[in-house]
Amino acid sequence: MKLFIFGFLSGIISGMGIGGGTILIPSLIFFTPLTQQQAQGINLIVFIPVAFAALIVHFKEKNIEFKFVKWIILGGVFGALIGSFIAVNMDSSNLKKYFGIFLLFIGIYELIKKE
Repeated sequence: MKLFIFGFLSGIISGMGIGGGTILIPSLIFFTPLTQQQAQGINLIVFIPVAFAALIVHFKEKNIEFKFVKWIILGGVFGALIGSFIAVNMDSSNLKKYFGIFLLFIGIYELIKKE
């Protein structure tokens, strides 16, 4: 049941465009015996259908500016290849710390940014 709740909360956050991994990855780390790499891998698999569902809604609402999409996808694919290579070759405890620091900085930024 707790995995369903993690998925549900992660799906809500993903649908909002914030990134469900901010909920799913820490939940998997704290409440399951998974390593950081395994949690991140699961997050990536879960992201596919969740992102597709959110994409349908955003497409129907005309929230997508296609002139920006090509370069972002291209950069994202290259970044994902490099990032995943680094993640699978890094010690799990270090990766967990770097992920936590990243979430901390994102949280601070969201608290102090101006509209």
